[in-house]
Amino acid sequence: MEERRPVRFGWLSPCIGNRWSDHKPIVVEQAKHILPTVNDHFDSMWVADHFYGFDAKTDPFVEAWTSLTWLAAKFPDVQLCHHVLGHGYRPPALTAKMAATLQVFSEGRFMLGIGAGWRGDEYAAYGYDFPSPSVRFAQLEEVVQICRLMWTEDLPSFTGEYYSITEAAAPPLPEVVPPVCIGANGEQVGLPLVGRIADVWHNGGRDVTEWRRKLDIVHEAASAAGREPSEIGTAITIERPLPETDAESAEFQELVAGWYDAGVDHFVMDFGNPESTEPILRFSEQVIATLR
Repeated sequence: MEERRPVRFGWLSPCIGNRWSDHKPIVVEQAKHILPTVNDHFDSMWVADHFYGFDAKTDPFVEAWTSLTWLAAKFPDVQLCHHVLGHGYRPPALTAKMAATLQVFSEGRFMLGIGAGWRGDEYAAYGYDFPSPSVRFAQLEEVVQICRLMWTEDLPSFTGEYYSITEAAAPPLPEVVPPVCIGANGEQVGLPLVGRIADVWHNGGRDVTEWRRKLDIVHEAASAAGREPSEIGTAITIERPLPETDAESAEFQELVAGWYDAGVDHFVMDFGNPESTEPILRFSEQVIATLR
Protein backbone atom coordinates (compact mmCIF):
# COMPACT_ATOMS: atom_id res chain seq x y z
CA MET A 1 0.00 0.00 0.00
CA GLU A 2 1.39 3.39 -1.03
CA GLU A 3 2.41 5.57 1.90
CA ARG A 4 0.71 8.97 1.96
CA ARG A 5 2.47 12.21 2.72
CA PRO A 6 1.65 13.52 6.20
CA VAL A 7 -0.98 16.23 6.38
CA ARG A 8 0.53 19.72 6.55
CA PHE A 9 -0.93 23.13 7.36
CA GLY A 10 0.10 26.49 6.00
CA TRP A 11 -0.81 30.01 7.12
CA LEU A 12 -1.58 32.62 4.47
CA SER A 13 -0.74 36.05 5.87
CA PRO A 14 -2.41 38.84 3.87
CA CYS A 15 -0.03 41.43 2.45
CA ILE A 16 -2.90 43.84 1.93
CA GLY A 17 -4.12 46.65 4.14
CA ASN A 18 -7.74 47.76 3.83
CA ARG A 19 -10.56 49.40 5.76
CA TRP A 20 -10.87 46.32 7.99
CA SER A 21 -7.23 46.60 9.08
CA ASP A 22 -7.13 50.39 9.39
CA HIS A 23 -5.22 50.35 6.09
CA LYS A 24 -2.21 48.72 7.70
CA PRO A 25 -0.73 45.73 5.80
CA ILE A 26 -2.04 42.73 7.74
CA VAL A 27 1.17 40.71 7.48
CA VAL A 28 3.11 43.54 9.14
CA GLU A 29 0.84 43.46 12.18
CA GLN A 30 0.62 39.66 12.21
CA ALA A 31 4.41 39.42 12.29
CA LYS A 32 4.28 41.23 15.63
CA HIS A 33 1.36 39.55 17.36
CA ILE A 34 0.07 36.48 15.47
CA LEU A 35 2.84 34.76 13.53
CA PRO A 36 4.96 33.83 16.58
CA THR A 37 2.10 31.49 17.54
CA VAL A 38 1.69 30.34 13.94
CA ASN A 39 5.40 29.47 13.86
CA ASP A 40 4.88 27.08 16.77
CA HIS A 41 1.92 25.18 15.28
CA PHE A 42 1.85 25.46 11.48
CA ASP A 43 4.16 23.92 8.89
CA SER A 44 4.44 26.82 6.45
CA MET A 45 3.82 30.53 5.88
CA TRP A 46 2.59 31.96 2.58
CA VAL A 47 2.23 35.48 1.15
CA ALA A 48 0.59 36.62 -2.09
CA ASP A 49 2.37 38.44 -4.91
CA HIS A 50 0.69 41.71 -5.88
CA PHE A 51 1.68 45.36 -5.89
CA TYR A 52 -1.43 47.26 -4.79
CA GLY A 53 -4.87 46.70 -3.31
CA PHE A 54 -8.11 45.41 -4.78
CA ASP A 55 -10.81 47.68 -3.32
CA ALA A 56 -8.69 50.71 -4.21
CA LYS A 57 -5.29 50.97 -5.89
CA THR A 58 -4.17 53.15 -2.99
CA ASP A 59 -4.77 50.32 -0.50
CA PRO A 60 -1.32 49.19 0.64
CA PHE A 61 0.06 45.83 -0.48
CA VAL A 62 3.62 45.00 0.60
CA GLU A 63 5.92 43.29 -1.91
CA ALA A 64 6.05 39.51 -1.75
CA TRP A 65 9.77 38.68 -1.93
CA THR A 66 10.74 41.28 0.64
CA SER A 67 7.91 40.15 2.93
CA LEU A 68 8.78 36.48 2.75
CA THR A 69 12.45 37.18 3.37
CA TRP A 70 11.52 39.17 6.48
CA LEU A 71 9.35 36.29 7.71
CA ALA A 72 12.12 33.79 7.00
CA ALA A 73 14.43 35.71 9.30
CA LYS A 74 11.89 36.08 12.11
CA PHE A 75 10.31 32.62 12.10
CA PRO A 76 12.80 29.75 11.84
CA ASP A 77 10.54 26.71 12.09
CA VAL A 78 8.32 26.91 8.99
CA GLN A 79 8.54 26.35 5.27
CA LEU A 80 8.19 29.52 3.16
CA CYS A 81 6.25 29.89 -0.06
CA HIS A 82 4.62 32.55 -2.23
CA HIS A 83 0.91 32.27 -3.02
CA VAL A 84 1.91 32.43 -5.90
CA LEU A 85 4.46 34.54 -7.79
CA GLY A 86 3.43 35.95 -11.14
CA HIS A 87 6.46 34.92 -13.18
CA GLY A 88 6.16 37.95 -15.48
CA TYR A 89 6.82 40.40 -12.65
CA ARG A 90 10.54 39.54 -12.56
CA PRO A 91 13.07 38.29 -15.13
CA PRO A 92 13.60 34.52 -14.86
CA ALA A 93 17.29 34.66 -13.96
CA LEU A 94 16.57 37.20 -11.21
CA THR A 95 13.82 34.96 -9.82
CA ALA A 96 16.26 32.05 -9.80
CA LYS A 97 18.94 34.08 -8.04
CA MET A 98 16.55 35.45 -5.42
CA ALA A 99 15.19 31.96 -4.74
CA ALA A 100 18.67 30.49 -4.36
CA THR A 101 19.65 33.26 -1.96
CA LEU A 102 16.57 32.84 0.22
CA GLN A 103 17.10 29.09 0.22
CA VAL A 104 20.63 29.60 1.54
CA PHE A 105 19.57 32.04 4.27
CA SER A 106 16.58 29.92 5.32
CA GLU A 107 18.67 26.73 5.38
CA GLY A 108 16.46 24.87 2.92
CA ARG A 109 13.00 26.06 3.95
CA PHE A 110 11.98 27.85 0.74
CA MET A 111 9.56 26.47 -1.86
CA LEU A 112 9.10 28.41 -5.10
CA GLY A 113 5.38 29.03 -5.51
CA ILE A 114 4.84 30.37 -9.02
CA GLY A 115 2.20 30.70 -11.71
CA ALA A 116 1.42 32.29 -15.05
CA GLY A 117 -0.07 35.45 -13.56
CA TRP A 118 -3.62 36.69 -14.03
CA ARG A 119 -4.03 40.35 -13.01
CA GLY A 120 -3.67 42.14 -16.32
CA ASP A 121 -4.26 45.63 -14.96
CA GLU A 122 -1.32 45.23 -12.59
CA TYR A 123 0.99 44.14 -15.40
CA ALA A 124 -0.10 47.14 -17.47
CA ALA A 125 0.34 49.56 -14.58
CA TYR A 126 3.94 48.44 -14.06
CA GLY A 127 4.77 48.34 -17.75
CA TYR A 128 5.02 44.55 -18.01
CA ASP A 129 3.90 42.52 -21.02
CA PHE A 130 0.77 40.43 -20.48
CA PRO A 131 0.47 37.97 -23.36
CA SER A 132 -2.18 35.29 -23.81
CA PRO A 133 -2.56 32.50 -21.22
CA SER A 134 -0.97 29.94 -23.54
CA VAL A 135 2.09 32.15 -23.97
CA ARG A 136 2.32 32.92 -20.26
CA PHE A 137 2.30 29.21 -19.43
CA ALA A 138 4.90 28.47 -22.12
CA GLN A 139 7.02 31.21 -20.57
CA LEU A 140 6.45 29.72 -17.12
CA GLU A 141 7.83 26.39 -18.29
CA GLU A 142 11.01 28.10 -19.46
CA VAL A 143 11.24 30.03 -16.18
CA VAL A 144 11.17 26.79 -14.19
CA GLN A 145 13.80 25.25 -16.48
CA ILE A 146 16.07 28.26 -15.99
CA CYS A 147 15.59 28.20 -12.23
CA ARG A 148 16.51 24.56 -11.92
CA LEU A 149 19.59 25.00 -14.10
CA MET A 150 20.77 27.98 -12.07
CA TRP A 151 20.18 26.13 -8.79
CA THR A 152 22.23 23.09 -9.83
CA GLU A 153 24.89 24.08 -12.38
CA ASP A 154 27.89 26.37 -12.06
CA LEU A 155 27.67 27.97 -15.52
CA PRO A 156 24.23 27.20 -16.93
CA SER A 157 23.09 28.30 -20.37
CA PHE A 158 19.64 28.01 -21.91
CA THR A 159 17.99 29.18 -25.09
CA GLY A 160 14.24 29.00 -25.29
CA GLU A 161 11.54 30.62 -27.37
CA TYR A 162 11.04 33.41 -24.84
CA TYR A 163 14.04 33.51 -22.49
CA SER A 164 17.73 32.74 -22.53
CA ILE A 165 20.72 32.76 -20.19
CA THR A 166 24.43 32.42 -20.95
CA GLU A 167 26.70 31.02 -18.26
CA ALA A 168 24.38 32.56 -15.67
CA ALA A 169 26.33 31.69 -12.56
CA ALA A 170 24.32 32.04 -9.34
CA PRO A 171 26.65 31.05 -6.49
CA PRO A 172 26.31 29.87 -3.85
CA LEU A 173 24.17 27.05 -5.15
CA PRO A 174 21.57 25.97 -2.60
CA GLU A 175 22.29 22.66 -0.89
CA VAL A 176 18.56 21.89 -1.03
CA VAL A 177 17.08 22.56 -4.46
CA PRO A 178 13.82 24.46 -3.88
CA PRO A 179 10.71 22.47 -4.70
CA VAL A 180 8.52 24.13 -7.34
CA CYS A 181 4.86 24.62 -6.47
CA ILE A 182 2.80 25.65 -9.50
CA GLY A 183 -0.60 27.26 -9.15
CA ALA A 184 -2.80 26.25 -12.09
CA ASN A 185 -6.39 25.38 -12.89
CA GLY A 186 -6.78 25.25 -16.69
CA GLU A 187 -7.28 21.79 -18.12
CA GLN A 188 -5.77 22.35 -21.56
CA VAL A 189 -2.48 24.04 -20.64
CA GLY A 190 -1.96 24.64 -16.93
CA LEU A 191 -2.67 21.20 -15.48
CA PRO A 192 -0.64 19.30 -18.10
CA LEU A 193 2.26 21.67 -17.33
CA VAL A 194 1.94 20.80 -13.65
CA GLY A 195 2.09 17.13 -14.49
CA ARG A 196 5.24 17.59 -16.57
CA ILE A 197 7.36 19.76 -14.28
CA ALA A 198 5.85 20.64 -10.87
CA ASP A 199 6.86 19.19 -7.52
CA VAL A 200 3.60 20.44 -5.98
CA TRP A 201 0.26 21.42 -7.52
CA HIS A 202 -1.63 24.27 -5.86
CA ASN A 203 -5.30 24.90 -6.54
CA GLY A 204 -8.15 26.85 -5.01
CA GLY A 205 -9.96 23.67 -4.04
CA ARG A 206 -13.68 24.46 -3.96
CA ASP A 207 -15.28 21.15 -4.94
CA VAL A 208 -13.76 17.78 -4.08
CA THR A 209 -15.20 15.91 -7.07
CA GLU A 210 -14.04 18.55 -9.54
CA TRP A 211 -10.64 18.69 -7.88
CA ARG A 212 -10.21 14.91 -8.15
CA ARG A 213 -11.03 15.07 -11.85
CA LYS A 214 -8.37 17.73 -12.34
CA LEU A 215 -5.85 15.75 -10.31
CA ASP A 216 -6.39 12.90 -12.76
CA ILE A 217 -5.39 15.28 -15.59
CA VAL A 218 -2.21 16.16 -13.69
CA HIS A 219 -1.42 12.48 -13.11
CA GLU A 220 -2.07 11.54 -16.73
CA ALA A 221 0.32 14.27 -17.89
CA ALA A 222 2.91 13.10 -15.39
CA SER A 223 2.72 9.53 -16.63
CA ALA A 224 2.97 10.69 -20.26
CA ALA A 225 6.13 12.60 -19.31
CA GLY A 226 7.66 9.51 -17.71
CA ARG A 227 7.12 10.73 -14.16
CA GLU A 228 5.65 8.91 -11.19
CA PRO A 229 2.36 10.74 -10.44
CA SER A 230 2.64 10.12 -6.71
CA GLU A 231 5.79 12.28 -6.65
CA ILE A 232 3.66 15.39 -7.16
CA GLY A 233 2.46 16.91 -3.90
CA THR A 234 -0.88 18.68 -3.63
CA ALA A 235 -1.97 21.86 -1.91
CA ILE A 236 -5.24 23.76 -1.71
CA THR A 237 -6.26 27.02 -0.07
CA ILE A 238 -9.23 27.08 2.27
CA GLU A 239 -10.67 30.52 2.94
CA ARG A 240 -12.96 30.71 5.95
CA PRO A 241 -12.92 32.05 9.54
CA LEU A 242 -11.16 30.27 12.36
CA PRO A 243 -13.48 28.04 14.40
CA GLU A 244 -14.78 29.64 17.60
CA THR A 245 -16.49 26.62 19.19
CA ASP A 246 -15.87 22.90 19.62
CA ALA A 247 -18.64 22.21 17.11
CA GLU A 248 -17.06 24.47 14.51
CA SER A 249 -13.70 22.78 15.07
CA ALA A 250 -15.30 19.38 14.53
CA GLU A 251 -16.86 20.64 11.29
CA PHE A 252 -13.50 22.00 10.17
CA GLN A 253 -11.79 18.73 11.00
CA GLU A 254 -14.32 16.81 8.92
CA LEU A 255 -13.82 19.21 6.00
CA VAL A 256 -10.03 18.84 6.01
CA ALA A 257 -10.20 15.06 6.52
CA GLY A 258 -12.43 14.77 3.45
CA TRP A 259 -9.98 16.70 1.32
CA TYR A 260 -7.06 14.70 2.65
CA ASP A 261 -8.86 11.45 1.79
CA ALA A 262 -9.33 12.86 -1.73
CA GLY A 263 -5.58 13.35 -2.08
CA VAL A 264 -4.65 16.78 -0.67
CA ASP A 265 -1.46 16.90 1.41
CA HIS A 266 -0.97 20.59 2.24
CA PHE A 267 -3.73 22.91 3.45
CA VAL A 268 -3.07 26.63 3.12
CA MET A 269 -5.42 28.38 5.53
CA ASP A 270 -6.68 31.87 4.71
CA PHE A 271 -8.17 33.05 8.00
CA GLY A 272 -8.06 36.73 7.14
CA ASN A 273 -7.15 38.91 10.07
CA PRO A 274 -7.80 37.26 13.47
CA GLU A 275 -7.47 39.65 16.37
CA SER A 276 -5.98 37.25 18.91
CA THR A 277 -4.12 33.96 19.14
CA GLU A 278 -6.87 32.17 21.10
CA PRO A 279 -8.72 30.82 18.03
CA ILE A 280 -5.37 29.85 16.48
CA LEU A 281 -4.58 27.71 19.52
CA ARG A 282 -8.07 26.19 19.32
CA PHE A 283 -7.53 25.30 15.67
CA SER A 284 -4.11 23.86 16.44
CA GLU A 285 -5.42 21.69 19.27
CA GLN A 286 -8.76 20.64 17.84
CA VAL A 287 -8.00 20.37 14.12
CA ILE A 288 -4.27 20.17 13.38
CA ALA A 289 -3.34 17.91 16.30
CA THR A 290 -6.21 15.51 15.76
CA LEU A 291 -5.52 15.10 12.04
CA ARG A 292 -1.83 14.52 12.60
